[in-house]
Amino acid sequence: MLTRLTRTSVKLLQQNLGGCANPLKPRLKELLYNRNISASLFSKSMATNVGETSQATSQRTSTEPPSDSNGAGQSEHIAVSTSDHTIVKEGRAEILFPNKNKVFYNPVQEFNRDLTVAVISLFAEEQLKKKGISVGGIGLEQSGTERRTEDSCSTILGPQSESQSEHTNSIVQAGEKCQDGLTILEALSATGLRAIRFAKEVPGIREIVANDLSRDAVSSIQKNIPHNGVDELVMANHADASAFMYQHRGKQVKFDVIDLDPYGSPSTFLDSAVQSVKDGGLLCITCTDAAVMCGNGSETCWTKYGSMSLRAKYCHEMALRIVLSCLDRHANRYHRYVVPLLSVFADFYCRVFVRVSTSQAQAKRSASKQAMVYHCSGCETFHVQRIGRIVEKNRSMKFHPGNGPPVGPNCEHCGATHQIGGPVCAEPLHDAGFVDRLLTSVQNSPQRFHTAQRMVGMLTVVSEELPDCPMFYCLDKLASVVRASCPPLLAVRSAILHAGYQVSLSHTCKTAVKTDAPAHVIWDIMRGWVKLHPINPNRLQNDVPASTILSKEPSIEANFTIRTDANPASRQKGLKRFQENPPNWGPKARAGRGEESQEDRKKRLQGKRQQEPLDLKQFPCKRFKQGHCEYGDDCRYSHDLQDRKNSYDLGEQKNNSPASEHGDKN
Repeated sequence: MLTRLTRTSVKLLQQNLGGCANPLKPRLKELLYNRNISASLFSKSMATNVGETSQATSQRTSTEPPSDSNGAGQSEHIAVSTSDHTIVKEGRAEILFPNKNKVFYNPVQEFNRDLTVAVISLFAEEQLKKKGISVGGIGLEQSGTERRTEDSCSTILGPQSESQSEHTNSIVQAGEKCQDGLTILEALSATGLRAIRFAKEVPGIREIVANDLSRDAVSSIQKNIPHNGVDELVMANHADASAFMYQHRGKQVKFDVIDLDPYGSPSTFLDSAVQSVKDGGLLCITCTDAAVMCGNGSETCWTKYGSMSLRAKYCHEMALRIVLSCLDRHANRYHRYVVPLLSVFADFYCRVFVRVSTSQAQAKRSASKQAMVYHCSGCETFHVQRIGRIVEKNRSMKFHPGNGPPVGPNCEHCGATHQIGGPVCAEPLHDAGFVDRLLTSVQNSPQRFHTAQRMVGMLTVVSEELPDCPMFYCLDKLASVVRASCPPLLAVRSAILHAGYQVSLSHTCKTAVKTDAPAHVIWDIMRGWVKLHPINPNRLQNDVPASTILSKEPSIEANFTIRTDANPASRQKGLKRFQENPPNWGPKARAGRGEESQEDRKKRLQGKRQQEPLDLKQFPCKRFKQGHCEYGDDCRYSHDLQDRKNSYDLGEQKNNSPASEHGDKN
């Protein structure tokens, strides 16, 4: 019989420990010790790290605790005025969101949060399985032959005979505190929504730290923790994220999982994050400054991530590879390296999940994983050149600089010049085995996520991507270069397969052609398409790239006969692969410091430029300073604008006059 370890049971066990059977004494002492230590650390952290809030937001009452199926049921509650908050429900969490724009929250990123819950749940299952603990409720079948272990998740065994050697099976459910479970840091928590969802939806959690630098955010977290009944699992913390992670670089205080979802770029937090995560731990990184990594401000991308971005059709995949490259280089400084588990570009942000491990030998391989991208400015043909190379000889391994460049001064296809981007990560973006298990987990438990259909569609496309083919061609861009009509996707995919190469889609672009075929094969296929569908020669007169490409004879004969294996399974099943932008799509404004809500500010500023087009320059002209301006005190710098205003006012007076209303009687 399993009994929860409450405060009352702790006292009774301490009093009667001497009467227990000898085999149970060490186990009971360990449980009591772990519980006392965790409780003291929790209280100490709350007292030292959480700053005092204002009287209006931190007034506490001695109300009865709500029903709490996860903990002991004893906690202090902050008095919350429902008129000042809006209840936001997502997953199993219920958040009290301030009506004023003091705390950041973006409902569009629900897909991001759902995907993170699924990934951390699978990661917890893998980590706890090594300790002999099974997890339930994540959609993965448990094997009946797994080793049966004791329940180390805040429960103790009932009376057992000394001869009984087998223990009951330990299955951890979401919402239960597990002493051997994961420690999670949400470094930029805002309302605490992610942390609360982790506590209520991810099994095998020991402790979650919801940190934020904003006092308003910490106050919001303190209200939402007891409101959701996760007092035993979630701890609010008020500190600078980087400083807090630097304090947890020690081996005994590192985190199993660190989630970073900043407003904009996470570059300032990466150095501390790769040091404060455990060996084999999980880093979850979000980047919402996609424009910088997609070619709009390459110099800014260099200052933040140490890479030059390119404006190309494959820019979204390149953005993911820039983030992974930056993460790996940060980790290499401390003899660590990263292994991508899942990397996706969704909506307006990048989201990467990487495992961080320690190995000086593996860190030396990182140079061979980095690559530069040579991008043609005319036809957008690209070449990937790795920075380093590894030579293995006689059971020894030597590291050398890469050979190159792979291109000449001008493009061999159209004669245009090249742009250089990178460095980027040239390794696979995903772990195939991890993605397959994650997809199975979501398919078997779709009720856990509101965005389950989109998750299944995207993960299916991710599982179909070619792992060793960085970047891709875009079908509409290929047709645009040669001024031809866009061929069907299945026809081009079939032609590539007929030529003996592999091809796949990309989750970042619905018209992507990701293939291991060299560039000249791609252009030979487009030449074959143009022969079957001739174009007007007048369209090629002033187009150098198109005329240069089409002037060459193809080296292979393109076969556009449709093949059955050209149609991917995700397309055949009609999955939701590339979702249309939802309402209120896009990044949300940063949380403000004023009392005005974001909706009120939008209403106040609506049509402001149309109402006041003449207030750009309010200072007087030179004639006014000399004392002979004909406008006198009404002088403005631009007299033309003033004349237009006067003519406009005169027209309004004529339209509003009685003669204009009733007509001219004469």
